[in-house]
Amino acid sequence: MPLTLPDNLNRLAAIALRAGREIMTIYGSNVTAREKADLSPVTEADEAAERLILHELAALDPGIPIVSEEAAAAGHIPETADLFYLVDPLDGTKEFLTRNGEFTVNIGLVRDGRPICGVVYAPAKGEIFAGQVGQGAWCAKVNGEAMPEALSWTNIQTRSATPAEPVVVASRSHMDARTEAWLKAKGRHSLKSAGSSLKFCLLAKGEADYYPRFGRTMEWDTAAGHAVLAAAGGSVATETGEPLTYGKASSGYANPGFIASAGA
Repeated sequence: MPLTLPDNLNRLAAIALRAGREIMTIYGSNVTAREKADLSPVTEADEAAERLILHELAALDPGIPIVSEEAAAAGHIPETADLFYLVDPLDGTKEFLTRNGEFTVNIGLVRDGRPICGVVYAPAKGEIFAGQVGQGAWCAKVNGEAMPEALSWTNIQTRSATPAEPVVVASRSHMDARTEAWLKAKGRHSLKSAGSSLKFCLLAKGEADYYPRFGRTMEWDTAAGHAVLAAAGGSVATETGEPLTYGKASSGYANPGFIASAGA
């Protein structure tokens, strides 16, 4: 009998798949980017995917606040409660613009400051990840117009033990001096590059051991991937060793530096 996702995760995956199709209709065209106030790029694809996700999440869970990247950039940030969504409709806009395929649709659900479930979909790579803390994490290949119930889901887990030469995954576009210093202190290791929330997913499916990130990130960048990793057996902590939490409205939903690990 084929694996099926928990109902709420199945619904989020369906929304992510539809948003990914919106993005892919634009991906092959002559896309131009505008610069936001924080100097990051935004495209027509970001905005089209966000419109779809916000509309469908509001219909699915009308009472749950949604904090989403492009709406937040425009100053539209709802007051959050104990339960709220964090959405990045196109994580890795730079990867989208360079057409390397390593961009994702991120939908995460947070309760009491912790991500409890999330979906990360990489439409150009045809791969989707989903996780619900306490129930498990899964991935599937996506072909054509398939919805979640038609996909062949596989359970994923982090590595049970860190190898003598751990694999560290980092961003191609965000390598900095602090990350290089952390890598040097880690000692013997191998380095793997990846874009967007796919870094969390590499840990979740047992292909990497650490993901250090000391540059600026926002909660919508990390919540979905964090949820998938936590559901697969991993964790994300700040540099001082405390769990990375969500709902930091006073900081504009910005994250501190963090280290994602395959171990809990």
